[in-house]
Amino acid sequence: MYFISKNMKNLNYVYAFYYKNIIIILSNGEIHLQHTVPTNALRFLSIDAVEKAKSGHPGMPMGMAEIATALWSKHLNHNPSNPHWFNRDRFVLSNGHGSMLLYSLLHLTGYKLTIDDLKDFRQLKSKTPGHPEYDIDIGVETTTGPLGQGIANAIGMAISEKILAAEFNEEDIKPIDHNTYVFLGDGCLMEGISHEACSFASTHNLGKLICFYDQNGISIDGEIENWFTDDSVKRFDSYGWQTICVDGHNIEEIDKAIIDAKSETNKPTMIFCKTTIGFGSPNKSGTANVHGAALGEEEVIKTREALNWDYDAFEIPKEVYDFWDSTKKGSALNSDWDNLIKSYDKKYPDKSSELQRRIKGDLPDNFENSFKAFLSECDGNNTSMATRKCSKACLDFFVKELPELVGGSADLTPSNNTFSSSSSAFSNENPSGNHINYGVREFGMSAIMNGMVLHGGIKPYGATFLVFTDYARNAVRLSALMGIPSIFVYTHDSVALGEDGPTHQPIEHMVTLRSTPNLNSWRPADLVETAVAWKEAVKSKKTPTCLIFSRQGTSAISRTEDQLSLINKGGYLIDESDNPDITLIASGSEVQLVIDAAKELKNNSICANVVSMPSLDVFLQQSEKFQTSIINPDKPILVVECSHPNSWYRILDRKDKVIGIESFGESAPGSELLEHFGFNTENVVNSAKSLLND
Repeated sequence: MYFISKNMKNLNYVYAFYYKNIIIILSNGEIHLQHTVPTNALRFLSIDAVEKAKSGHPGMPMGMAEIATALWSKHLNHNPSNPHWFNRDRFVLSNGHGSMLLYSLLHLTGYKLTIDDLKDFRQLKSKTPGHPEYDIDIGVETTTGPLGQGIANAIGMAISEKILAAEFNEEDIKPIDHNTYVFLGDGCLMEGISHEACSFASTHNLGKLICFYDQNGISIDGEIENWFTDDSVKRFDSYGWQTICVDGHNIEEIDKAIIDAKSETNKPTMIFCKTTIGFGSPNKSGTANVHGAALGEEEVIKTREALNWDYDAFEIPKEVYDFWDSTKKGSALNSDWDNLIKSYDKKYPDKSSELQRRIKGDLPDNFENSFKAFLSECDGNNTSMATRKCSKACLDFFVKELPELVGGSADLTPSNNTFSSSSSAFSNENPSGNHINYGVREFGMSAIMNGMVLHGGIKPYGATFLVFTDYARNAVRLSALMGIPSIFVYTHDSVALGEDGPTHQPIEHMVTLRSTPNLNSWRPADLVETAVAWKEAVKSKKTPTCLIFSRQGTSAISRTEDQLSLINKGGYLIDESDNPDITLIASGSEVQLVIDAAKELKNNSICANVVSMPSLDVFLQQSEKFQTSIINPDKPILVVECSHPNSWYRILDRKDKVIGIESFGESAPGSELLEHFGFNTENVVNSAKSLLND
C-alpha cells in the first residue's frame, strides 16, 4: 500500500492510498474505491512525454486524470474515425499548458495521434506542440494556452449550437443537439476575459455548456492564496450558473455531477473539482514544482512505485487501449446521426439542404451573380458617406444573402453600424437572432467569435472602435494563428473622429494589424471598395479579416471596369499617366485627398499615378509582376495615410516618403485635426514636389 498524495489542504478527503490497482479515498469518514489503471495511463503518458522532452507541464494532467476519465469514458459523444462529425460534443482544454492530457486522451481513444507523436512532444513540426494548436483532423478543437480564451471559445461554440438548433431543429427531428465541455484552471479564472465571457454565457441560458474547474490552488508562483482569494462558487452563482462542487479525484462524484449538469437546460454549469496538482508524485504533488517542469528521473521512478505502474515509458497494456477505444461507439453515434439526417432530408428538404451548405462552409449557388448586381448598384451610387455607413449599406445586402452571418458589437452598434435591415437581436426569446449585443466586452467578443467560427455553420462578425483592438488583440492573433475566417469590424479609424481625443484616436493600430501573419486588413475608400472588402471577408476560408471604416465622410470614386476588377488584389491604379513623375498611394478616406493633390500637381506640370491601396496585406500577396505594374519601381513614391507610417516601408525606398502620424492625437473637430496633422492638399503637393527636387 502506498500513500500517494501528501498535500490535502485543498481537498475534502483526508487520505488517499493505492493498493492493487485501486485508490482508496478516505473522505469525510467515507471510503471510496476506484480502479485506476486506465486513469493512470493518462498520468504516465503525460509524465513520460514531458520527461522525454525535458519540458512541459505534468502537474495538471496528473491532477485532472479522474475528471478526464469520467467525462471521456462515460459522457463525451465523439467519433475518432470522423473528427469532423458535425453533431459531436465539443471539448476545449482552456488550461492549455496541460496539453499532454489532451494528447493522451486523443491517442488512447483512437484519433490519428500515434505513440510516436506523443514521444515527439514539443519538438519541431510535431503534432503535439507545447500548447494545443487547432487541428480538427486529430481532434484538437481550438488553440489554447493564453489562459481564459478557451472558455470564451467554448461559449462561442455553445452560442453557435443554440442559434443553429433554433433555426434547424424540428419537434420530431433535431439534427443539432450536442454539448460543449471545458477544462479550465485557476489561471483561466484570474484572467479578465473569463469575467467578460462567463457573465455573458449565463445571460443567454447556455445550458449545454459544462465546465470543469481544476481547483488545485497552485499556479507558477506557488499557492494562490496570496493573490487569488475569490469565492469562485459565489462568483458563478451571481452570474447565474449552476454550480456543483466535487472531489476531483472521485470518478463517481464527477460522473453524477455531469449527469446533473446535462439535466439543467437553462443554465451553464461550473463543476468545481478540488484536486491535488501532480497527484501521485510522492515529493512534488500539491506544489508549484510539478506545475511547469518535468518530474525528474528519480521522482518518475518513485511515482511509478507509488501508483504501482509496472510499465516502461510509453508502454500501455492492451486492456487499457481496449478500455479507452471510442471508435466503435463513436462510429455508431455518427451513423445514427447520418440516418437522422436522411430522415430530415426527406421531411424537410429545404432546411436540410441549407444546413449541409452551412456545414460545408460554401456560399449560396447564386451568390456571385447577386453580388455582381449589388456591386453595380454601388458603382452607380455617387453619395458621399462615411465608410462605416457604406458598411451598413453592404450589410443590408450580405446579411440578407447569407443567413449564416451573425453580427454584433461591443456596445457600439449605432456607431459601428452593424445592425442590418435583415438583423434581429439574439436573445433567449429569439435564439435564432443574428445580431449579438456583446456589451463592453471587446476581448470576450473576439474570442467568442473565434469559437463560433470553430463550431461551424456560422460566420460571425463583431465590431468596436479601431483603437480598442488593444483590448482584443490576443484573440485576433489567435484567429490568425488558427487560420479561421473571423471577421473583425473596426470603425472610427483615425484622428478624424475628432473631439473624443487621443484616447479614442488610433495611431499605431494599423501597423499592429498589418504586422500580424495571416491577417488581412482592409481600409476601403468608398462604397465600392467596402463592398469588395466585405466580399473578400465572407468568402475567406483560412484567414481572418479586419474591416476598418471611417467616421468622417468619403467621396465616391469613379472607376473603369478594369479598375473595378482589380480591387480584390488589394491595390490598383485609379489614375495613370503615360510617363509619371511620381506615384501617390493612399488608403481609406485619404484616397480622395491624393486624387485632389494629383490634379493640383498636374496644374504644375507634374504627372502623378494615383494608387488606392485598400489592403496592403493582400497587395503584398500578389506577384512581383503585378506589384510593379501598379507601383512604378523607378519613380518616387509618396504614401498618405492618417496612421503610423511603419506599415509602408516594405514597398518604399529610403528616398520615398510617408505622410502619417507618429504622435498621439488631439481633442478637436476632425476637420481641424486633419489640417493640424498635414492631411490637406497643400501638404501633399509640397511633399510630392520635395521628393522630386531631392
